[in-house]
Amino acid sequence: LEPARVPPDSTHRPHATPAARVDSRDKKLAAEILPGASATAEATPQRRSDAPRGNVGSSMLPHTRDFPPLTPFAASVVEGKRRLPLSDTENLMVGAFGGTLECTVQMPLITLKICQQSKKPFPTTIGGWFRGVTAAAAPLGPITAVQVAVNGAIERVVTGGDRDPTDPERVGVAMAAGAVSSLLYSPVDLVVIQQQKLGLDSPGATISAIVKEHGASGMMRGFWSCVVREAIYTAGYLGLAPIAKDYLTGNVEYFKSNDLAASIVGSSIGGTVAAVLTHPVDTSKTCAQSDIAGVKYPNARTALGMVYKDGGIGALYGGGLARTARLCGAFFIINNIREATIDWKTARAEA
Repeated sequence: LEPARVPPDSTHRPHATPAARVDSRDKKLAAEILPGASATAEATPQRRSDAPRGNVGSSMLPHTRDFPPLTPFAASVVEGKRRLPLSDTENLMVGAFGGTLECTVQMPLITLKICQQSKKPFPTTIGGWFRGVTAAAAPLGPITAVQVAVNGAIERVVTGGDRDPTDPERVGVAMAAGAVSSLLYSPVDLVVIQQQKLGLDSPGATISAIVKEHGASGMMRGFWSCVVREAIYTAGYLGLAPIAKDYLTGNVEYFKSNDLAASIVGSSIGGTVAAVLTHPVDTSKTCAQSDIAGVKYPNARTALGMVYKDGGIGALYGGGLARTARLCGAFFIINNIREATIDWKTARAEA
């Protein structure tokens, strides 16, 4: 039997159930967000559990204090999608796999950047281009996982866990997560650079050589410049790149139906901005970590001034093209692995 109809402007509902009142509230809010949705909902009343995918209902409403989610799905009113969020463990796994994969695939770009920055000759063999890949890739997975996990933890503190972060909050939270990850990343970079320079065959041998010559404190050389670099880098891939993609898919007609293209452009925007802002700091850090004894560069700050004095702004951006390409690729790989995982999880849940 078709349910009894009540005029839209009526406020008298003597037999309304709590669920009916919620539906009325949902339709009212949906009408404000998507014009015409209220008329559609009134014309085809349905129980919430029977509503077909894509119909405007409570599961399609934003998550706020006044309107908490009524289904387990993370909703997007603009795109009409219902997507399950990843758990902390799943984010850790995505970060670990994505970080390891992008570093392994792009190791020649890392080697090219290091050689250009430290004025070393280029490798003459394929193996030479991949020298140090174990030292770089093995720790980078956990480092990326830490960045994603810390980002999520800080985000929950900032938002209280009951609303989405604003765009400035997304960028700020990501910067904090990147700064924390420098505790791991700075020693890793040092080992990669020194393994390249000394020509040693393993990270363990490189660490032993560093500690023997410079003590345990030598492992933290270049730490503060790494903090600056990683704060901006993480803001790029956890903040700016997703924000750019969301803007493109929500405002540019072409990208609304071309998600892959939006991801490529968003990652390129985030990677390029991050590279331009951080490359001078990365150059000074690389010089300081390459000269671990401090013979020419006492510290990264001094290295920044000396490199600029000797070669101008161009010298500060030595290896910049290789690093920009690497960052754009890293942002694309990590974010698309995460998106694919969310889609897979959502599809399984809906099945």
